[in-house]
Amino acid sequence: MDIKWDKILITGDPLILGSQIAIVLTMVGIVVGLTYFKKWKYLWSEWLTSVDHKRIGIMYIIMGVLMFFRGGVDGLMMKAQTAVPENTFLDAQHYNEVFTTHGVIMILFMAMPMLIGIINIAMPLQIGARDVAFPQLNLLSFWLTFAGAMLFNLSFVVGGSPDAGWTSYFPLAGKEFTPGIGNNFYMVALQIAGIGTLMSGINFIVTIMKMRAPGMKLMRMPMFSWTTLITSLIIVIAFPIFTVALLLGTMDRIFGTHFFTVADGGLDMLWANLFWLWGHPEVYIVILPAFGIYSEVVATFSKKRLYGYTSMVMAIVVISALSMLVWVHHFYTMGVGPAVNSVFSITTMAIAVPTGIKMFNWLFTMRKGRIEFTAPMMWTLAFIPTFLIGGVTGVMLGMAAADFQYHNTLFLVAHFHYTLIPGVVYAVFAALYYWWPKVFGFKLNERIGKWHFWLFNIGFNLTFFPMFFLGLQGAARRMYTYSEESGLWPLYALSAVGAIFLAAGFAALCYNIYWSIRYEKRTTENDPWGTARTLEWATATPVPHYNFAVVPEVTDVDAYWEMKKNKDNFALDPNKIKPIHMPSNSGLPVYMGAAFLIAGFFLVFEWIPLAAISAFLIFAGMIKRSFEYDDGYYVPVEEIIEKERTWRGDSKWKAK
Repeated sequence: MDIKWDKILITGDPLILGSQIAIVLTMVGIVVGLTYFKKWKYLWSEWLTSVDHKRIGIMYIIMGVLMFFRGGVDGLMMKAQTAVPENTFLDAQHYNEVFTTHGVIMILFMAMPMLIGIINIAMPLQIGARDVAFPQLNLLSFWLTFAGAMLFNLSFVVGGSPDAGWTSYFPLAGKEFTPGIGNNFYMVALQIAGIGTLMSGINFIVTIMKMRAPGMKLMRMPMFSWTTLITSLIIVIAFPIFTVALLLGTMDRIFGTHFFTVADGGLDMLWANLFWLWGHPEVYIVILPAFGIYSEVVATFSKKRLYGYTSMVMAIVVISALSMLVWVHHFYTMGVGPAVNSVFSITTMAIAVPTGIKMFNWLFTMRKGRIEFTAPMMWTLAFIPTFLIGGVTGVMLGMAAADFQYHNTLFLVAHFHYTLIPGVVYAVFAALYYWWPKVFGFKLNERIGKWHFWLFNIGFNLTFFPMFFLGLQGAARRMYTYSEESGLWPLYALSAVGAIFLAAGFAALCYNIYWSIRYEKRTTENDPWGTARTLEWATATPVPHYNFAVVPEVTDVDAYWEMKKNKDNFALDPNKIKPIHMPSNSGLPVYMGAAFLIAGFFLVFEWIPLAAISAFLIFAGMIKRSFEYDDGYYVPVEEIIEKERTWRGDSKWKAK
């Protein structure tokens, strides 16, 4: 395709013009601010090149919050468009682009980075490790994810956004029906980010299998670490499928092959099968870590051991297996036949059983517990009934005959929002409130946190519950307008009002972060909640870069709880402290992320010679890494002793 230079920048739309101006002003503001406060060196050496898993986790979370805002604006635009009949706020093409980018950003560039960031922060601490197995690879994973996100978001102002839906079905996503370059952004950006996610999955598996503290057998791991392990296994199995599908789609669009095109022997259903072979396990990739978060929060604030630990582990293993066996339920209405539909209807309903087991485990953990209604516990409590609605409607959709009524309506949209928002977003909020004091040394304000909780919960239910009834009345998904005579307006309007409450809830979270940074009381107490049970609370607050002065011995599932009961195990003998080996920071992952971004940009615009030349930048980085011999550095004993004395005090300093 011959792309003209004067066609690169999107013009003529006031919303896009406003975004372009905002992007330029934001970039100028960042550059001016960093220059004025002389923070360039600090930013480079302490953050952008840091291989500390906690700082990488924070960068993932910052990216996730920004993408939450970006995807949320898309959602508000859709709700504004459908708030009244025959609205002209967005035309059909712009609406297609908005719902496409909303889905991709929220799932792949908000939910995934948020959860991987939380895993980065908590999991190594929970298993008693000093870092992940491959620290520099961990940083590269972040920069590839970030590069993919930036390339995808660039489409909004340069070249045009993808418009074939977040599933990007062929032949709609092929050159015959979408000749522009918008869907090139989808194919290339998601490949780059997917490589980063795959690296994270491998890294987390090796970390958990090889770096657990002495005595921490697999069946003594905290539940969040268990869900991280199973999630990482699903990532390693499912993400290569999607990467291959994206590669084939890229070849169809840019190089004229016919893997998915209707003409010349291509199979459009091949894309659908490959997509959902990744897409449905992806649902559990984001939900299983959330289940682990809820497990930690319930046990901590019920002041009880997690009920049915073994059954919980078995349930997540069964979920992971079944997650690969349900993808065809997306094709019930596509003519695969009653025999195939019946098999996948059974597997779809079967996956509800282990999920139900987990629900009862959380309820029995709370039974007779001394429940403390903190912000993370409130998000957990709200999750149970709202996610149950998503689960029950999922069983309804799992019945093949009934799905002919529900399929491709707003009933389905409401269902997956009732699973993904309580099952992921609520968990992210709970995790932020729960682990925030461990990372930063101060809590997020509880009073503002409750405003955040109520605004977001009310907004969520107002937004999506009416969509069940809209779907049953025949309102189709992806429909950008409707007639006044259809009688759908009141429910659409109610849903739009709910979106305003959702936006206010997100604003409350952002304000809470700002207010708490400025005014919340600082603490060095290692367990600010006072009822924590797992190993991440057995070290200083904020956590030092080496995590543990001496790697602890684990004797129980609730390792830190046992330490508190047995004070001899919690005390530290200074004679046992030795210099700690740590990895050095590296600028190479930043360079590699930039190289992927440049090569991806040229490939999107089909400037093949420039893309090929840029690919050499990637190989040059790989070659440089092959000849690096930096063995890291040692943290001296004196520095460790000074840090440990600060938070332990005399009572926890010398062994008795």
